[in-house]
Amino acid sequence: MTLPNTPKRHSSKRAWLAPLLYLLAGGALLGLSTNLAKLAGEMQLSALAFLFWSILGAAIILLALAAYRRHLPPVTLRTVEYYAVSALLGVAGANLLFFSAIPHVGAGFVALIITLPPLLTYIGALTLKMERFQLLRAAGVMSALAGAFTLAFHKLSAPDANYLWIFLALIGPVLLAIGNLYRTLRWPVGVSSDALAPGMLIAASLLLLGVGLLPGFSLHVPMDRSLPMFLIAVQAVVFAGQFLLLFLLQKSGGPVFLSLLGSVGAVVGVPVAILLQGETAPEGLLPGILLIGAGIALLNIGKAKQMPDRAA
Repeated sequence: MTLPNTPKRHSSKRAWLAPLLYLLAGGALLGLSTNLAKLAGEMQLSALAFLFWSILGAAIILLALAAYRRHLPPVTLRTVEYYAVSALLGVAGANLLFFSAIPHVGAGFVALIITLPPLLTYIGALTLKMERFQLLRAAGVMSALAGAFTLAFHKLSAPDANYLWIFLALIGPVLLAIGNLYRTLRWPVGVSSDALAPGMLIAASLLLLGVGLLPGFSLHVPMDRSLPMFLIAVQAVVFAGQFLLLFLLQKSGGPVFLSLLGSVGAVVGVPVAILLQGETAPEGLLPGILLIGAGIALLNIGKAKQMPDRAA
């Protein structure tokens, strides 16, 4: 007879608990990041300059950590492709759109639309047969998406809505969803998450540097006061934690569970934008957050139920 508290049971519990902790911590950092970007704009820091210098700082932090652990990013044709594509989709492209849109649509709105990738990621995962259909997980994704749409609908219906920047900001979740799937499908065999994260951020820094060298763009940081540099340093630490957790979650939770980072980010980012940055509370905030929270719970329950099936 098998006792209930066997090592296998304990390992199964840890298997779903770790992704949940990565999700909550990574989502909190994501929500904080959108608010830091708004502060940067108020200090006359361009979105490109703020993103480039903070991503470069995060790359240095994670590279130092990888060197300490002796897990330096490997440089092969396969890994260079992985770094470049992951950087374009999940870091440089999406974040440049988000950070550029924040002065026009608000940090709260950007924090909300980052909740949209779950449905796109889930449909893509089902289409590519990376995930089998499960009613609980499908219901979780739909609940989180319904919460995001509840909040986004009120933003779009506002009389002063900036439709161009709303549209550009909405491209970001599409890039994130594609990036979620790509990183799982093309994960280099035998390479750890703490080696891939700095490799991706180095590639993102190079992409943003290339954009900054184009006519009409600048990486200039105002040096007449210390606050902009301090803000960049804080964002660098936030990015380092956020992207390290992203890879840990990608490996342990899969692309669909990973895509809920934005939902957690909204739960953190929207209240911060309201309480600390003086933004108006979006209409439908309470039902939106409740739906998003229910979605996270359903996806986590669904994932926990999948674990014993795989073990069997």
